[in-house]
Amino acid sequence: MQIGVIGSGDCSPEVGRIAEEVGEGIAGAGAVLVCGGLGGVMEAAARGAKKAGGYTIGILPGFSREEANKYIDFSIVTGLSLARNVLVVRSSDALIAVEGRFGTLSEIAIALQSGVPVVGIGTWELKKRGKKIEEIKRAQTSEEAVRKAVEAARERVRNGR
Repeated sequence: MQIGVIGSGDCSPEVGRIAEEVGEGIAGAGAVLVCGGLGGVMEAAARGAKKAGGYTIGILPGFSREEANKYIDFSIVTGLSLARNVLVVRSSDALIAVEGRFGTLSEIAIALQSGVPVVGIGTWELKKRGKKIEEIKRAQTSEEAVRKAVEAARERVRNGR
């Protein structure tokens, strides 16, 4: 099972702490962490996964493995810039969005379009014609986010993706 973590390439210490806890929880659940492989939320989550003995995959936007943060076990160099967001989503059985900006929003949209479950901590709230779109599962803590993502990922895998 692979769970993606998405969020900003730079973040506050508090958001970094939450992302690190998410990474620890993903590894603790026996899942592989997938992310964009760079800094901020991605690095913090990967650090947490490594701290808990897990494995990490970084799907990189550029042309060099050197751009990956030091907690990435397996680097996938794409040369696709932001288009690599599709690969992050499609490589994940579920996603956890930790805050984030427009890149995170694009990944959420791709996931919802693709049927990949999304759990959010302090991330985007989507509305259509003033009505809230309920497809993002909300979590208040890293533990709740991991639990919901693992449940959704297991269900998705059971159903053959």
